[in-house]
Amino acid sequence: MPALRIEGYVIVSADGMLADANHVMPEALKFEGDKRFFTAALDRADLIVHGRHSHEEQPNSPRRKRIVLTRKVECLADDPANPKATLWNPAAAPFEAACEHAGIHAGTVAIIGGPSVFDMFMDRYDTFWLSHAPGVHLPGGEPVFSGVPQQTPQEILRRHGLTARDSQILDEAHGVTVTPWRRTP
Repeated sequence: MPALRIEGYVIVSADGMLADANHVMPEALKFEGDKRFFTAALDRADLIVHGRHSHEEQPNSPRRKRIVLTRKVECLADDPANPKATLWNPAAAPFEAACEHAGIHAGTVAIIGGPSVFDMFMDRYDTFWLSHAPGVHLPGGEPVFSGVPQQTPQEILRRHGLTARDSQILDEAHGVTVTPWRRTP
């Protein structure tokens, strides 16, 4: 589906975690600058993709078309709790079929997690927006990708053909940045 642009979005701790040991994003990993960046990106996206336990919890969330990965459906289904959501079992149908079911044929797809969802799209990202909070440590937390902490998220992105571009500062006081990792031709 060349008409779809795949972009990943996440904020990680200094040790590459996106959540604590209880699989919850702690308050320590939430920064206003990153929240504004993330919200603006999702407002521009045509489709949001995430796992059953991930959600952006924003005022515009109910208005966003989305695909939710789950093994609780045989293949593809409408979400009875959300008319804008498609439930997708990736073991039973390709991503393109899920997009078709959701009515999306072109535009930007925002992948927002969790870890297995990020891993699934690793070789399809056009850009992966990696926000980094260097002052936050989450020992025993939930890593952003399989392979973390043995490798850093940056090493994993590089191994999958993505190259870091110029970072932006999202929160100067805490050193929080976002770096676009783009697919190298």
